[in-house]
Amino acid sequence: MDPCPFVRILVGDLTVKYPTASRPSSATVHPSSSPCFCKIKLTNFPHQSSTVPLILSNGQNLDTTTHDHSLSACFNLNKTQIESLASKRPCLKLSIYTGGVGATCGLHSGKLLGRVIVPLSELVLAESRPVVYQNGWVAIGGGKKNGSGSSSAQLFLSVRAEPDPRFVFQFDGEPECSPQVFQVQGTVKQPVFTCKFGFRDMQSRSMSSEPGTPRNWLPFGGAHKEQSGKERKGWSITIHDLSGSPVAAASMVTPFVASPGSHCVSRSNPGAWLILRPNEGTWQPWGRLESWLERGGSDTVGYRFELQNTTLANSTLGAKTGGKFSIDLTSSLTPANSPHSSFDFGSGTGSRPGSGSGSDFGFGLFPQLIQRGFVMSSTVEGVGKCSKPEVEVGVQHVTCTEDAAAYVALAAAMDLSMDACRPFSQKLRKELRQQ
Repeated sequence: MDPCPFVRILVGDLTVKYPTASRPSSATVHPSSSPCFCKIKLTNFPHQSSTVPLILSNGQNLDTTTHDHSLSACFNLNKTQIESLASKRPCLKLSIYTGGVGATCGLHSGKLLGRVIVPLSELVLAESRPVVYQNGWVAIGGGKKNGSGSSSAQLFLSVRAEPDPRFVFQFDGEPECSPQVFQVQGTVKQPVFTCKFGFRDMQSRSMSSEPGTPRNWLPFGGAHKEQSGKERKGWSITIHDLSGSPVAAASMVTPFVASPGSHCVSRSNPGAWLILRPNEGTWQPWGRLESWLERGGSDTVGYRFELQNTTLANSTLGAKTGGKFSIDLTSSLTPANSPHSSFDFGSGTGSRPGSGSGSDFGFGLFPQLIQRGFVMSSTVEGVGKCSKPEVEVGVQHVTCTEDAAAYVALAAAMDLSMDACRPFSQKLRKELRQQ
């Protein structure tokens, strides 16, 4: 099936220019101890906030090389959200504040300098091509007026909407129940993978001792002593295509062990998974996911995902509320290569030439991930809730069945980590307890 249409609205290059006659130089950057802040709100979406450099000018024209080139906000819209917004005359509202940095990024303690509104007309067009809504200086409304009656402060900003098609996958059940995985497009669902959850012998290293596996990716023998009731180990989940061939797997290679004197997995000794892909009949590591409980309570699960020793995701999720596990390499408004494509996951023709049942990837996805832009995300439910992860993968990161399966395995590992990180004083469901 074809990918689903998504649109990303990118806001960046923010800089505030404020004229002052007392400065001898044409432009100086305002001290970082008293910066500007911006609250960015899109209709029907939670606001995002960002610091904004402040330039003090004596009134001379400034070229655009003086503004900051970082990304300040990014809004991701699926097809339903695009159509809903397009029917409501959507707009982007930016509120700019000055003042000291407070506990809320200065948004409540700062002084409102003014507001800027950017209409987002013809948003549907962004499904097929980039649309630039603003790229330049604009007067900040509501601010102090100069002698000509116009606002004395100006904001440089870039606002662009661009197509970001994604493959969408939906687990038909919780990963530990070995569910099917469907590819979704609108109301149409098509089975593409099956999952098999199980346990393996940690001492055998049966899935991680293949030739070519880097030594630092393996669990150290004897590093984790058996602790009755305070160790979770050996979990694995294998992803198969519709022909029954394994196309990806996630294997718990470092046990989730309670830190001394507690019932929790600590950041200093996290549990870890290897995300594996088949290559010439053997498993080879592709990525590593670590998870733990943050200090100060058991309400936050921390995670870090690495690919070839490069950290691509490092964040937290609410243990009770869940959230979204995400890999997004967008750091500026430089456009990413996002080709439209279609791929038949059920055809069995998606493997690269010469790969047998897998792909001759080695770490083949890493060069693609260097491209900036959205990579993948998956929904994660809080502990005690029925979790059926929904996985989105940018089309530029899927060239074969194994590519998609690797992200599905990663999503399953993150979902299972929510249970693996539960305090050891709590009992796991029977599917997660080794008999």
